[in-house]
Amino acid sequence: MNNKNDSVIMKGNEALAEAAIHAGCRFYSGYPITPQTEVLEYLSWRMPEVGGEFIQTEDELAGINMIYGASAAGERVLTTSAGPGFSLLQEGISYLCAADLPAVIVDVARLGNGLGDIFQSQSDYELATRGNGHGDTIVITLTPASVQETVDFVYLAYELSEKYRHPVLILSDAAIGQMMEGVTFPEAFKHDIDKFEWSVKGHKQGTAAKKITNVSYFCEGEYYGYEDIYAKKIKEITENEQRWESINIEDAEIITVSYGISSRVCKEAVQNARAKGIKLGLIRLKTATPFPAKAFEEIPKSCKALLLVEMSISAQLKSDVIVSSKGKLPVFAYLSSVDVPESERVIEIAKGILNGKAKEVLIYEP
Repeated sequence: MNNKNDSVIMKGNEALAEAAIHAGCRFYSGYPITPQTEVLEYLSWRMPEVGGEFIQTEDELAGINMIYGASAAGERVLTTSAGPGFSLLQEGISYLCAADLPAVIVDVARLGNGLGDIFQSQSDYELATRGNGHGDTIVITLTPASVQETVDFVYLAYELSEKYRHPVLILSDAAIGQMMEGVTFPEAFKHDIDKFEWSVKGHKQGTAAKKITNVSYFCEGEYYGYEDIYAKKIKEITENEQRWESINIEDAEIITVSYGISSRVCKEAVQNARAKGIKLGLIRLKTATPFPAKAFEEIPKSCKALLLVEMSISAQLKSDVIVSSKGKLPVFAYLSSVDVPESERVIEIAKGILNGKAKEVLIYEP
């Protein structure tokens, strides 16, 4: 897989792991939990092959804090988790934000609260976009819809994390993590661990020591201006990093809004609906944070309603969609919980909306 033109069939989680290697990651620490354990299995032998460090930690808390240390030394780092493991990462994410440290974190979402279950779901949207530890910050959240896009987003995640000196989250799900598709890897990137002027690797006697510290604190009597630093960073990320794909929205009467595995179903639904004369469109999120509010500026006057399609019990997209559309349109939802949505059901609901027979369901109804 050293040739950038090689195309191979890989499982989503394994492709993600190989993409990290290709992108120059040489430090992984994390704890196994379904449905992302294949990442650890793959990197347990692949990382040593390229001279990197693989550590299966005692828990997710250790995993996130170890990448803090490796990132501070200038390394490209990765940790992955799912379900309750993702909950345990939150404090560490907050500290990465506070210390201005780049890192890539992956959540392969699964079903349920607490221990939950290993089945596919998109139930982590609100935690991924509203969580990321305590404090006042955001974390760029990429939402791949295929194995190939997962690979591409791993590269992008490292670029963005270093651009902003900030952690980046890839929000995948069990369906994409477990499916197998053909992928092509970009050219391998050789990371220079010494390229950052801020990284900490010791210092010679008589020279000033570099420090990684929480920017909100006083350090040696000097205040770092936490509010100004973070306000500027958040504004820049929000303005420049909104990513989405619009499909057939120019004359759409109903526009679906979706991401990840559900958006693949919506693409099929748009194609099939158009063949039946139903003007259906799609706004597919490529970033959940920053939410692509600019996409909703393109909504045509022909649009009568928005239809959220997601694998969750409550309509977790609704707040972002209502705010971004400025409350000008009614919002409906097709919530499939543990099941991958069905394209014909998307079309059926769209027809019901147009016929005035659909209700604004924002909670899953079995």
